Amino acid sequence: MTLRTKTQDLDKASLISQRVANIAPSGIRKFFDLLASMEGVISLGIGEPDFATPYHIREAAIASIERGYTMYTPNTGIAELRTELSQYLNRTTGLTYDPNSQVLITVGVSEGMDLAARALINPGDEVLIPDPSYVSYSACVILAGGKPVMIPTSEETRFEISVETAEALITPKTKAILIGYPANPTGAVMPREKLLQIAELARRYNLVMISDEIYSQLVYDCEHICVAALPGMQERTVFLGGFSKAYAMTGWRIGYAVASAEIIAAMTKIHQYTIMSAPTMSQIAALEALKNGGESAREMVADYNRRRLVMVEGLCDIGLSCFNPQGAFYAFPSIRSTGMTSEEFAHNLLKEEKVAVVPGNAFGKCGEGYVRCCYATSLKELYEALERIKRFLNRRGIGN
Repeated sequence: MTLRTKTQDLDKASLISQRVANIAPSGIRKFFDLLASMEGVISLGIGEPDFATPYHIREAAIASIERGYTMYTPNTGIAELRTELSQYLNRTTGLTYDPNSQVLITVGVSEGMDLAARALINPGDEVLIPDPSYVSYSACVILAGGKPVMIPTSEETRFEISVETAEALITPKTKAILIGYPANPTGAVMPREKLLQIAELARRYNLVMISDEIYSQLVYDCEHICVAALPGMQERTVFLGGFSKAYAMTGWRIGYAVASAEIIAAMTKIHQYTIMSAPTMSQIAALEALKNGGESAREMVADYNRRRLVMVEGLCDIGLSCFNPQGAFYAFPSIRSTGMTSEEFAHNLLKEEKVAVVPGNAFGKCGEGYVRCCYATSLKELYEALERIKRFLNRRGIGN
């Protein structure tokens, strides 16, 4: 006798993890899906250099492939790269990291962020994060089982974290503070005195700092301060960096994490099960970038600075007040004078003038009323984009 049961319709929605279901899709990618089918669009949306990776870096990777370097590397990365990176960090920050136990080569800073969150956060732990901030910060915390707690910032305070505001949000469940300066999307740079206050707060409440410093080389008229180099912070900081922005290596997907041996061991445990190792040829390219890429990086940063001045001055001239960014390659103009929400502004601008920007609310509630404009594109396109935005505003009786 065969036992028959009634076949039930598959509820596909119920198959999805609640953590994943509760995360909104990236507000950045949504706009790229829209513009993918449009012609003649000037994109100020994607945070990517318009430069090709310098030739000597590409050549190093090509040569490694030709020599047959196509196998897995050690989980933590090629020993020579870890050693070179350790020496580079010592030169630039004064910090000493053991390349054998305190350095992990990752698939971009994005993987490093994910690994840090999963290695440190227990279910229900709270993590303080600036608002606005890069879209993946909160998502990484949620996917690790934690709770993001946003620290509001504003243009009036230069999008810097107030230590008083941060301290008021600390509870017995607070585990870490996650920051990224120079900041995406605002271009803000935290001065030393403000970072010292945040560092003292972390020490007083025994918190871990996770510091995304991918834009550390892209600063203008100011100094980048490495969080881990502040007094008493090296052992309690996960320092994340990479090659995507300064060396125009976004597609190579190569980054790094440095921290105490205990934290790196925990991150490596996850990394070895989920990734195994970063791409071999990308690691070879990163090694060449560290050894010989400094001049190319400085030339690109000088070019970004010229574009920054054009972008900020141009936005102000056409009637959009704009915070003066001191780092990264983003302008974050206010669009409140238009009476539109950030999403309305971005959608209408793309539809009417074929200029793509990212609505500020994609980066948090405090980003509402702003849009992010990436100026890592040619001056010719920047001037044309500004002219199109001016027409867009003038049709609504706004601007000059």
